[in-house]
Amino acid sequence: DQYGIFTPMMESLGYEARLHPDKLVFTLLAAGFATACYDGQYFFDTDHPVLNASGVAESVSNYQSGSGNPWFLLDTKRPLKPIIFQNRKEPQFVLMNKEDDQNVFMSKKFLYGVDCRRNVGFGFWQMAYGSKATLDATNFEAAKAAMGAFKKDYGTPIGIVPNLLVVGPSNESAAKKVVAAETLAGGGSNTNWKAAEILVVPWLD
Repeated sequence: DQYGIFTPMMESLGYEARLHPDKLVFTLLAAGFATACYDGQYFFDTDHPVLNASGVAESVSNYQSGSGNPWFLLDTKRPLKPIIFQNRKEPQFVLMNKEDDQNVFMSKKFLYGVDCRRNVGFGFWQMAYGSKATLDATNFEAAKAAMGAFKKDYGTPIGIVPNLLVVGPSNESAAKKVVAAETLAGGGSNTNWKAAEILVVPWLD
């Protein structure tokens, strides 16, 4: 490598391997509007069946409709997370540059890559709320209140307290206005200040 070309390429392989779990997790989160979870409904849906105190199934929603880029409110403090990441094999750098490697013998090419085994899946829908509505104080408070009202079957409160607001770059500014500004634009106190941490995810837009 006389021209410094290959070192950045190898570093990029490691960097992409480091990002791979995030890409899996947040791609699945964004797909939750059209991907079923354990109860047969979409992960973000208006019709999750939950038994009330009398044992009758009722529909519960963890979804706000809209036409904007999605944002998510999550409770990540519990042992079971909204999205479950399974890592079966740590990333391993693989190089095929020996004379008896097929690609070297047949094509005179060296191959470099990363090998790993991992996947993601949905946890409990009650720990997540997905919205495509405008990210503002009103919709944020509605999502937070809905999560706080989630109950187990037969009416026992779950005690969900969301702590993470996940947004794409297009919603970053709105998220900061909702939970990161101590005062409102008009000068009053922001009652949602520090109500959740903000996580900006580039793959959500």
